[in-house]
Amino acid sequence: MSVVYRVALVLVIIGAINWGLIGFFRFDLVAYLFGGQTAVLSRWIYAFVGLAGLISIPILVMRFDEDEDLDPHTRIDRNPSYGMEIGEEADFTEVKTTEVKKVEKKDSHNKNKNKK
Repeated sequence: MSVVYRVALVLVIIGAINWGLIGFFRFDLVAYLFGGQTAVLSRWIYAFVGLAGLISIPILVMRFDEDEDLDPHTRIDRNPSYGMEIGEEADFTEVKTTEVKKVEKKDSHNKNKNKK
């Protein structure tokens, strides 16, 4: 989620808390803190909270991919990945050691022939 949406959500939460206080207790926290409802600073805060509400509308339909558990055999766009589903990944460390062993066997075999 981008920084703009996070800031907008914080402002929307502040507005929701203020409306809750107005509804339950008839107390306008923004007006109390910033000099009344008609004060310039209070009106700016009300305006920013209103803009934040408009900016937050796309969040209703936004997909939050980071919150979903994705199957490890699928890509982010949910198309299947057939990379290694059938078998296990090859262990290349064993291949290298067998090649070294073959070379060692050939060397030891050649040394035995040379001794005879």
